[in-house]
Amino acid sequence: METTGTERATATDTGAAARKKVFIKTYGCQMNVYDSQRMGDALAASGYVATEEIGEADLVLLNTCHIREKAAEKVYSEIGRIRQIKKERASAGREMMIGVAGCVAQAEGQEIMSRAPAVDLVVGPQSYHRLPDVVRRARGGEKVVETDYAIEDKFEHLPELDRAQVRSRGVTAFLTIQEGCDKFCTFCVVPYTRGSEVSRPVAQIVAEAERLAAAGVREVTLLGQNVNAWHGEGPDGSEWGLGRLLFRLAEIPGIERLRYTTSHPRDMDDELIAAHRDLPALMPYLHLPVQAGSDRVLKAMNRRHTAVDYLKLIERIRGARPDIAMSGDFIVGFPGEAEADFQDTLELVRTVRYAQAFSFKYSRRPGTPGAEMDNQVPEAEKDDRLQRLQAVLAEQQREFAVSLVGREIDLLIEKPGRERGQKVGRSPWLQPVIVDEKAGEIGEIVKVRITRAGHYSLFASAT
Repeated sequence: METTGTERATATDTGAAARKKVFIKTYGCQMNVYDSQRMGDALAASGYVATEEIGEADLVLLNTCHIREKAAEKVYSEIGRIRQIKKERASAGREMMIGVAGCVAQAEGQEIMSRAPAVDLVVGPQSYHRLPDVVRRARGGEKVVETDYAIEDKFEHLPELDRAQVRSRGVTAFLTIQEGCDKFCTFCVVPYTRGSEVSRPVAQIVAEAERLAAAGVREVTLLGQNVNAWHGEGPDGSEWGLGRLLFRLAEIPGIERLRYTTSHPRDMDDELIAAHRDLPALMPYLHLPVQAGSDRVLKAMNRRHTAVDYLKLIERIRGARPDIAMSGDFIVGFPGEAEADFQDTLELVRTVRYAQAFSFKYSRRPGTPGAEMDNQVPEAEKDDRLQRLQAVLAEQQREFAVSLVGREIDLLIEKPGRERGQKVGRSPWLQPVIVDEKAGEIGEIVKVRITRAGHYSLFASAT
């Protein structure tokens, strides 16, 4: 499980006003953000340009996430709002189509069409490369549901970005290398909406990273539902793991920083841990979800590791990279969780000490084993436990930020700041850092000294 949010895809308007416009609203994880960009790219190749104004859109796409509670109902509510805009455009003689993409689309499929007749097309995460054809068919009056599981086709046929498209997105970029999940945690819908684990070929990954670097990207984050489960055949014919791939990507001129997310503890092998020790480009930040600190709950979740397994793994990783900052995911109120189990989670959190973490109340996902389990925890207990957990996590995050005050760090400057005369970059540990605009140019990595820790950002001065 990952952070939630809403983001709109962007593209460069290179055509005339007569070209059709698309509005893409993104829910959920970084993979969805990446997918929205790819949908925008696929549509741009067939004549669409992005708009930030939904009322101007000829096509509205909702790229949905199924992780959170009542995700589908929120989508239907949003469709109801957009339907009114569609009616207003129709009365003015202007067409608007509505499409639902992402994991809710994959899970709900035909039901979306039945419940929301205003929807013109439904497309699952493995079918985005076919989006222009799906849109063409929908414009012809067909109600299209495209939710096939051909992930390798998606990797093969996504359009290549030109340099201007990449440059417009900044000096950091996501690069998907793996999709799907074979772990079948009992709380999670991902294996049912994203399919089994499939790894993108080495040659494709390297080629895309080289294009990103040539366009000015300096930091690349590798994405996957279980990114450290990635494996692929290298140019020498041997099977590579993520550690070896990271070393290869670090050889690309211009790529100065590498990250990856999201990882599973069972897939952290020796080679990957060695990469954290030996590869300067690999940033000292690792998102490694554990979900709970109770062995009883971990077993019920089908995590297939114990709390001690996880703690020993953290010890090995920190032995390889002492300055690494740990991030994690936690679920409270899983079916059958007692107060003693929750206390085990708090104890694990206090032992690891997280620089950042994401925590959630358990919510039933239709079709998952957890939804059918007995001993569902009352909402009031979930609320109470979540507040207590988040208080500890917030204290740890604050302490980590304060510990950096006075330190000299390398800062990748990413963009102008909100305030005049400022720029914003990212620390090696992924925190936003605000500096004077004279500290350096966008895309540069500069030495700065942390002077203050704010609520959400660090402040620094050039050294």
